[in-house]
Amino acid sequence: MKKLLIYLLLFVLFPFSCSNRDKLVYKDKNAKIEARVEDLICRMTVEEKVAQTLAVWRMVGYDGKFSPDSAKKYALHGLGSLYRTYLGQTYEEAAEESNAIQKYFIENTRLGIPVLISTEGLHGLMAKNATVFPMAMGLASSWDTELFHRVYTDVALETRALGIQQLFSPNLDIVRDPRWGRTDENFGEDPYLTSRLGVAFIKALQGNETTIDRYHVAATAKHFAVHGQPEGGINQAPGNISEREILSAFLPSFEAAVKEAKVRQVMPSYNEIDGIPSHKNRWLLREVLREKFGFNGVVISDYCAVEQLYRNTWGRAHFVAKDRDDAARLALGVGVDFDLSEPPFYSYPTLVQQIKEKKVSEALLDESVQRILTLKFELGLFDNPYVDPSKAKDIINCEAHRALALEAAHKSVVLLKNDKNLLPLNKDKLKTVAVIGPNANITHFGNYSGTNEKATTLLDGIKNELGAGSVKFAQGCFLTQRGKGRIIELYDREKNLKLIREAVAIAKSCDVIILAIGDNTDLCHEFGDLPTLDLVGEQNDLVKALEATGVPLVVLLFNGRPLSINYIEKNIPAILECWHPGEATGTAMSDLLFGKANPSGKLTITFPISVGHIPCYYNRKPSSQGSYVINNKKFIYPFGYGLSYTTFEYSNFRIDKPSVSLGENATVSVDVKNTGKMAGDEIVQLYIRDLVSSVTRPVKELKGFERISLSLGETKKVSFIITPDKLEFYNEDMKKVIEPGMFNVMVGRSSENLDTLQMEVK
Repeated sequence: MKKLLIYLLLFVLFPFSCSNRDKLVYKDKNAKIEARVEDLICRMTVEEKVAQTLAVWRMVGYDGKFSPDSAKKYALHGLGSLYRTYLGQTYEEAAEESNAIQKYFIENTRLGIPVLISTEGLHGLMAKNATVFPMAMGLASSWDTELFHRVYTDVALETRALGIQQLFSPNLDIVRDPRWGRTDENFGEDPYLTSRLGVAFIKALQGNETTIDRYHVAATAKHFAVHGQPEGGINQAPGNISEREILSAFLPSFEAAVKEAKVRQVMPSYNEIDGIPSHKNRWLLREVLREKFGFNGVVISDYCAVEQLYRNTWGRAHFVAKDRDDAARLALGVGVDFDLSEPPFYSYPTLVQQIKEKKVSEALLDESVQRILTLKFELGLFDNPYVDPSKAKDIINCEAHRALALEAAHKSVVLLKNDKNLLPLNKDKLKTVAVIGPNANITHFGNYSGTNEKATTLLDGIKNELGAGSVKFAQGCFLTQRGKGRIIELYDREKNLKLIREAVAIAKSCDVIILAIGDNTDLCHEFGDLPTLDLVGEQNDLVKALEATGVPLVVLLFNGRPLSINYIEKNIPAILECWHPGEATGTAMSDLLFGKANPSGKLTITFPISVGHIPCYYNRKPSSQGSYVINNKKFIYPFGYGLSYTTFEYSNFRIDKPSVSLGENATVSVDVKNTGKMAGDEIVQLYIRDLVSSVTRPVKELKGFERISLSLGETKKVSFIITPDKLEFYNEDMKKVIEPGMFNVMVGRSSENLDTLQMEVK
């Protein structure tokens, strides 16, 4: 708060002033960004400043394209940001529209300030025929920061080729309630893993530069904060979490995004914490984000979130503001720079009159405008806002990007079970294969993805591998259908039972059954919260009916959240967790089924036995280890779990310093050998536990991981450095400390398969 007060005082005493109004410093590309921003702000009217704080969801006509008429009506004095999704245009048309948007605002506003064009890039650019990589949790299952760097470097290239400069990604929420429909948009339940993947993601998008060049884009860390454990698993519901747990578990990923990756934009969450919605939460946005983390970038509201402070939008409201004016004052007051909404519903236009009436300080507005303009200058928008539409087709979904999408899909899949080494299948011994299930002949990309006409389904991939004559397809069942008013309903049971009988008849004549089940985008999306983790509809009926045929059965799960597949785990010999693998779905799954690729993914989220076992995450507190009267086991698969077609042996686990002084490093090492029958990748994991502490600590916490590739018979030494920060925690006074004492140091292949040594800190 002290920094903010000093900053505002300087604005009051020494407001932006133009020392030489004849010299347009803001147009001088050789001038420093700070000088250009100062020069521009001093020339702006209040109306023009407020216009820069408006982020418009869309400004289109009936044809879905940018509408100058709408801009004349709602953006007379300019515009800060414009959200676009080019799902209907060709590459050239999309790039041309971006140029037209810039041309309009540069030529039709007094100061010619370009607009920041934004969209989604969660696992690929949200545009027509852009490269679609596996969903976020699927990519996270690779535990591969280098893969993240390559994937999001390509995403940035495709985004900038269309004239878009910013992505509303990554999602850094910690998921502790998988009923939540946005589970698939995040990296899992662990703050350390999410931090490492998030930093790689952001650096790849932004390019690690002070300014962002024409091949990179600004990233947005969201949703800040405590979005992933909502009350009842309901999207936007309150995050009833203690301050210590917020700082320990839910904020490290954002702290790393700010301090290490220098993320340019942060988006607060819709929900409330301790009765205070994030978009008016001074502690969260001023004290933690700005002062504690040192964030000096832009804060953008979530869509209509400022409105939610005073009225119902998206079926939600907080009622902590009496009207639109009040909501605008509250949000701006805590440092929300952009009001993201859709005209005429946004709240920040009321600031013009409020400033003139002295209800809001213009210095406070200047603070936000300064950050917004700085970002535009960092992106080079004032010097070269246009793109060459003819080059987009050579970049977007090019051969190299498609190859990377296939590699990413290979690495995202987790082998959950493989009794008697049923997998990989030997195609030379198969005359006929049955491909069955609601997800066998369709590709689900997951939330916030583009489209891709070159995408392959599981059925496509197997036909391409074996030949169409060797493959028989049956639907098996459908999952959902649209009811009246487009309400999502489960598919008709009697119709599904008929489809199951047809599938059984086909399966009986085949050598193996490949069954594709799980969920779809109706069931797992931003407002796709569910009260169950069981397979919906008649999927278990389908599994049981096919199992009864006696034909070997392989289950492939295509889903956006963990599923309670208790019957399948007990009775089906081979199970692959595929998530939503992106455009390369068919090819990648075929490669894995027939041994052209070896599964190597590890789970980043626990699979609970049932909804009744939630919350269920590995880094629980010691007192949470009690059991129920019945059904004592809490999970089906633990965090960090995943098998391979080969086997790995861990040996020679050692620590160089069993006793260290405060502030001193120690090194832990282990040898890993490929003892199986083919090359493969293993993900070695380091966990630490503080055995006695002044406040309760988790039973274990991930503090390191390394993905290694091993050829047949090869051994590699894997080492982890235990730095002091890996032992820190928030004490009773909410200060980060390391307390002397004994620590368990654990290394292994999952959170439940570990070897343990002890280390003393003096």
